[in-house]
Amino acid sequence: MSGTGSIAEVGAPSARSRALAVLRVRSRALAAVLLPAALAVVLVSARMTGRLAGDPWPAVTLVVCAVAALVLLAGGIFGAVVLRAGPAVTPTVPLSEAAAPDLYRLVRDLADRMDVPAPSAIALTPDCDSWLEDRTHPAHRRSAISTGPESEPGAAPVLVIGSPFLWWMRVAELRAVLAPVVAGTGPSAHPDIADARGFVRGLDAAVDVGGRRGLGWIAPPARLLLRLCRTDAAEMERGVAAAASDRAQGVDYGLRIVAQEQVGLAYAGWDRLLTRVALPAWRMGRWPAHLDAGVVSALTELSRRDRLADGFTSRLGERPACDLLEQPGAIDEATSLLAARLFHGGPAEAGPDWSPVDWTAYPEEVVDRKWRTEAARLHTALDALAVPTGPPTATPAPDPTHPAEPLPAHGPNGSRAPTSPTGPTGPVGVTTGAGGPTAYASASTSASARAASTASGRRPSVPAAPSVPTGAPTPSAAVPAAGFPSPAGDAFDGPTLERVLGHLTDPGGDCLAAEALAGRLSGDLAREEHAAGNRAGSGKATGADTVPLFPLQPPRSGRDLLADHVTALVCCAAVDSAGAGPGLDWLDGPVLLVGGERRSDLAPRVLSLVEDGDPGPLRDWLAELGVRPDKPIRLV
Repeated sequence: MSGTGSIAEVGAPSARSRALAVLRVRSRALAAVLLPAALAVVLVSARMTGRLAGDPWPAVTLVVCAVAALVLLAGGIFGAVVLRAGPAVTPTVPLSEAAAPDLYRLVRDLADRMDVPAPSAIALTPDCDSWLEDRTHPAHRRSAISTGPESEPGAAPVLVIGSPFLWWMRVAELRAVLAPVVAGTGPSAHPDIADARGFVRGLDAAVDVGGRRGLGWIAPPARLLLRLCRTDAAEMERGVAAAASDRAQGVDYGLRIVAQEQVGLAYAGWDRLLTRVALPAWRMGRWPAHLDAGVVSALTELSRRDRLADGFTSRLGERPACDLLEQPGAIDEATSLLAARLFHGGPAEAGPDWSPVDWTAYPEEVVDRKWRTEAARLHTALDALAVPTGPPTATPAPDPTHPAEPLPAHGPNGSRAPTSPTGPTGPVGVTTGAGGPTAYASASTSASARAASTASGRRPSVPAAPSVPTGAPTPSAAVPAAGFPSPAGDAFDGPTLERVLGHLTDPGGDCLAAEALAGRLSGDLAREEHAAGNRAGSGKATGADTVPLFPLQPPRSGRDLLADHVTALVCCAAVDSAGAGPGLDWLDGPVLLVGGERRSDLAPRVLSLVEDGDPGPLRDWLAELGVRPDKPIRLV
C-alpha cells in the first residue's frame, strides 16, 4: 500500500475487505434507525392519498410516527456521542523535531524508502513497544491533548516509540525495528480502513462516555455494535500488519532478526528494573530520574549472567540510538516520571513528597530508608499487638474451686483495657479464639508517630522512654516504643531482633503469632497507602493520577509482607552492628552488602522463621556476621 492509498501488498486486500465488513455494520445500524421513519413516511403518504382510510389507520399512523421520532432522536444522540467522544490517548512524552532532528530524519528516510506517508509526530512511552496512534479526532483538539500538526484533519498518525529501545538499541537496530511500524502509515491513509478504524474507536469511546456522564442507555448498543464488528476489526488489523511487514521486507531485513532478539532482551530487563528497582523507590515517595539509563546497566548485567545473551554486550561500542536526541537526560527524566505515573499511580509532577533520586544516591536514600521504614512499621505492629518483651512464662494451672479472673490488658499509659468478648485471654494483650490471636491493645503514641513520620520521609527526634519507678510493675504494653527501656549513652530507642525472633519462634508449630503479625502489617500498610493516595489526590495531581493504569504487581499477601519486614529489620541490624551497607543490584533491587560483596543467602533463613517458626538458621547467619540480636536498631 503506497502513500496514495493503493492496495498492493500481501494482506492489504484482506484488510480492505474486512474494513468494508466493519462499515457494513455501521450501515445496518443506520438503516435500523431510519426504518421506523421510512415506515412512517409510507403510512403518512398512504393516508394523504386516501389508500388507508378509516380505522384503525389513524391511530396506527400516529403511533408509528411517534416511535419514528423517538428512534430518530435516540439515534441522533447516539451518533453525536460516537462522533464527538474522544478516543483514549496513551499518555506519552511528546518529542518535537527540535529535540530530536536526527530521529525525525531517520523516520522520514524510512517512510521515503517504503513510499508511505511519514508520521506527523514522534512521542515516547516508558514501555518496550512501538505503534502508530491517530490523534486527529476533534475532541483531542478541544481538550488540548494534541495541538500540533498531528491533530490536523487528515494528518498521518503519531509514531510512539518505547523509550528503553532508544537507550539500549543501536541506531541501525532501531531503524530495523521501526521499519514495519512506519510502514503502517500506508494503510492508515486508505479511506475505507481509516473510516472503519474511526468507527470502532468511536464506539469504544461511547461505551466510556455512557458510563461516566450518566448516559447509561448509550453503552449497551455501543457494546452490541462492537461485538458485531469485533472479528472483522481484528482481522482488518492483522491484514494491515501483514501489509506493513511485507512493505518493510526490503529495509534492513537481515538486521531485523538481530534487532528482534534485542527487543526480547529489553522486555526482560525493563520488567526487572521496574519491579525490583523502581517499585521500591516509588513506594518510598521517590522516583528514579533516569530509568532509561538504568536499563542499560540492567540489560548489560542480564547479558553477563545469561548464557543465551553472550556477545550482546560487544555491540555496546556502536552508536546508541539515544544519540539521536539533543538532550537525552531531560527526555529520560520526563519518561521516568511518566513511568511512575503509569505503573505506580504517582503524581504527574514532582513535589516535596514525590522527588527524584539519582542512581548514585539510591542505596542511601531508598534502600536504607526502605529498611528503616519497614523496621519501624514492624515495631509499631508489635506494639499494637502488645507482645511481651521477655520469653513467655508458664501459666499456673487454674484452681477449679477458685476460677481465675481474666487478666486485663493495659493501654499505652498503663490504663486498664476492656477484655475481649470473643474468648478467654492468653498472654497479656493477646486473645485466643477461633480466628487466632487478635490485638486489642492500642499502639503506643510514640511508636505510631515515629512510624508515620518515617514513612513520610521526615526525620523526627526519637522521644526518650519514660522512667519506671524501681519495684513498680511494668505491663508489657506500657513499655514505651520497642517494649524495653531506652538504653543509655549513644544507643537508639528502637526494636531488637531478639524481640522479633522470640515472637515468631513457634514451638507448637501452629504459627499463630506470625499470622497475627502478618495481618496487622497488612492493615497498617493498607492504611498508609490509602492516606498517601488521599494526599496525592488533594494536591495538584488529579484523582486519576493516583491510580496506576498498568499496576506492576498484585497485592502482596500478609506472609510476604512479614518476610519483607523481617528481612528489613535484619538488614538494619547488620548495617548498625556488623559494618554492612545498603546496595543496589540492577536486576534484584535493594541488596545487603557485607565487605563490599552481596549477601544473597538471607531470604531462605527469613522464610524458615516466618513460615516454620524456626529461628535456628537465621541465628546462625547472624552469628556468622557478628550481628547482636539484642542490640537496639536505629529507625530513622
